Amino acid sequence: MAFFNTEGLPSIKAGVARHCITPPIGVSLYGYFHDRIGTYVKDDLFCHVMVIQGDGGKVVLVSLDMGAIRQEEVLAAKKLITEKTGIPGENVLICATHTHTGPVISPTSFLKCNLEWLGALPGRIADTVKEADDKLQDAILVPARTIAEDVGSNRVTRLKNGMEKFSHEGIGQAGPVDKELQALRVCNMEGETFGMLVNFAQHADNIGGATADFISADWPGQVWRTIAQVYGEHVITVFLNGCCGDLNMTIDHPTRRVRNKLPRNLSMGRALAGLAISATEQAEPMENNKVSAKMDFLDIPFYTRDAAMFAEVEKERAESAKTGKLSYLVVQNDNWKHDGEIAHVPVQAMQCGDIIFIGLPGEVFTRWGLEIKHWSPAKFTFVVELANGYFNYIPTTDQAQRGAYGAKPILSRALIAEGGRIIADRAQTLMYEL
Repeated sequence: MAFFNTEGLPSIKAGVARHCITPPIGVSLYGYFHDRIGTYVKDDLFCHVMVIQGDGGKVVLVSLDMGAIRQEEVLAAKKLITEKTGIPGENVLICATHTHTGPVISPTSFLKCNLEWLGALPGRIADTVKEADDKLQDAILVPARTIAEDVGSNRVTRLKNGMEKFSHEGIGQAGPVDKELQALRVCNMEGETFGMLVNFAQHADNIGGATADFISADWPGQVWRTIAQVYGEHVITVFLNGCCGDLNMTIDHPTRRVRNKLPRNLSMGRALAGLAISATEQAEPMENNKVSAKMDFLDIPFYTRDAAMFAEVEKERAESAKTGKLSYLVVQNDNWKHDGEIAHVPVQAMQCGDIIFIGLPGEVFTRWGLEIKHWSPAKFTFVVELANGYFNYIPTTDQAQRGAYGAKPILSRALIAEGGRIIADRAQTLMYEL
């Protein structure tokens, strides 16, 4: 049974694969300033891969059910991928879904990291890419976009004094929400689906929260499981999180819907999967098979502490001594080693027909993603955060000075205030260079 008229469509091949990467029980969980231990597996974590081959070569999309991934593991994985497949590293985008019930990605003063598991991760990523590459078959690519209503809000609010705060207390939300969901359905020549890309911007932290004691892929895992229920268990979905550094899944108005934990996790996953399916089932196949990629490493200064920051830290240190309550700003300050250093920040652009994929290495505030999409020359622009490394939060230049979590230097921001501007500008120029 044929679903498309394929006459005249250009030659495109695609392959998909998925391998389990669940860490051992007892691992510390990512995403909070206190230790949470994964005592059991609620649902497994996976490495999801899609390889696409067109006129100009191949591009690879890798999505990991993790909170983030460090540049060290990315570079090691890309080296192995090139050795196993011949695909250059700049043509490989490796990102994390941002689940907060995945493993800690690096040891800290108060969180443990399973270094054996982390050391094996690049090889497991490369093996998954090799499998997907070996499975390349003639394919039809169907991109689409739609709007996802009421699945979150901006978690930063403006205060009356002009400062900003991570809360819903204030005079209004201090930033936008990106409601656009983009998807790419991948079919064989009969039109039967075997792969899906889903790009949507939202934090993945509604199944466990601060008291989580289990391992889970959170709602992005429910997205791919729902899609598999519709098309078949063989179908592999690669979820690409958008710029959600200042977003939360919170429903910011009165509702009878349960706002968090498992019911919200299931609801979000099903809703977003349904939107991806609906949009791509009503869309046209892509008639452009050009493939290309560019990657740059930007020299951006790390934040360097000044007298005002040292004074703020000492004030908090004295307050902590009085109350006995740990100050995370003090902890982070005492472990800060980047004064005067330069970060080598990866920015990536890959073209696949009518789509450009942009990889950004951090928790990026939503305005940057919207700006990149606004200036893009492509029909579809999938902006992907937590890609190819992790440089903490990347706020807008203006918000970097207003004090909210996500913009606070040392605590959550690693780069200078202008870092996001430099990254977004380079992403734009890379798109036009393609």
